[in-house]
Amino acid sequence: MLIFDFRAIGNKLFVARKKLGMTQAEVAEAAGLADRTYADIERGTVNMRIETILRICGVLHITPNDILTEENKESSTVDQIVEKLSACTSNQQHTALELLNVYLNSLN
Repeated sequence: MLIFDFRAIGNKLFVARKKLGMTQAEVAEAAGLADRTYADIERGTVNMRIETILRICGVLHITPNDILTEENKESSTVDQIVEKLSACTSNQQHTALELLNVYLNSLN
């Protein structure tokens, strides 16, 4: 199924970038974009031209199919977590990670 939600596309780019351990600035530079433009793309607040999608996918070593389609409508728990975190500030993300670590350590 084709995704038309720019936020969902941005979340997929966020996940792909994090898997590679890259910063937004690194992806932006490699794709020939301004840092702010790439940040807006990940937030899903801008529409992208196909050329931009192709350049970003090349940098992240993914295909357009990886970010523009999904298999089923229901999102996984991990996708839901990533979506919530991507809307947070860096400090909020750091706090959430610390809380998660405390929780997971308490399970042992």
